[in-house]
Amino acid sequence: MGKIRTRVVGDETAEKEQKDEQKKKAQEKKMLKKDKKTEKVEAEAEETVAVETESPKARKEAPKKEVIEQKKKKYGKKHGAALKKAESRPYTFAEAVSLLKKIKYAGFDETVELHLNVKEPGLKGEVSLPHTTGRSVRVSIVDEAVLGKLEKGLIDFDILITHPSYMPRLAKYARVLGPKGLMPNPKAGTISTSPEEVAKRYSGGLLKWKSEQKFPLVHQMIAKISQDDTQIIENAQKFIEAVGPQNISQVVIKTTMSPGLMIAL
Repeated sequence: MGKIRTRVVGDETAEKEQKDEQKKKAQEKKMLKKDKKTEKVEAEAEETVAVETESPKARKEAPKKEVIEQKKKKYGKKHGAALKKAESRPYTFAEAVSLLKKIKYAGFDETVELHLNVKEPGLKGEVSLPHTTGRSVRVSIVDEAVLGKLEKGLIDFDILITHPSYMPRLAKYARVLGPKGLMPNPKAGTISTSPEEVAKRYSGGLLKWKSEQKFPLVHQMIAKISQDDTQIIENAQKFIEAVGPQNISQVVIKTTMSPGLMIAL
């Protein structure tokens, strides 16, 4: 409820005094609001003046300094040294692998990567490389033991292969396996009446590759820099052969930390 105001009735003098007092209070409230509004406007004006009086040169130079500092921090000394040794010309695979080993500076066994510009998006395929990529792939075939692990929430595989008869029981775990890309499906070839044969192919180094969905680019790990030059070169050549030289417009090879080296097709 609002405030209850009492009014004297019958006494004209008292009524007049009461009305005058109410008008006075209303006027005081109005003046108080006006003063607060004026103070706010004055404060905003002072801030504007402070910004405008700042040197235009100082305002322009501040961002430039930040940009210069960012550019300086972009590459470290080791990466800068590696960049100087990398020439902007096409290399053979043998030349590129030899140079990548010379400019290596990271304290771990770097991955060797191929990055391809292909002539159209949507390309995909599979290939078995002649040598290991340096990454061990854990392949499991669905059986009672695997289903028991899934029931407990344990996933200890990178690829899951199944016989079609197990699919109804696997459907229970689709929400767990699906987002991780582990749910068997016909397109990936992980549902088969001969799951043991499929498992051997994946364990032997079978790679499934595809270009990006919207861009004609393919990125693939093919080896570790610690492997022999011959193994890296043969893996690279086999992968290029699988994609098809006629489908490729440019090839770049690099390690995890190195600059990219263009390859002559």
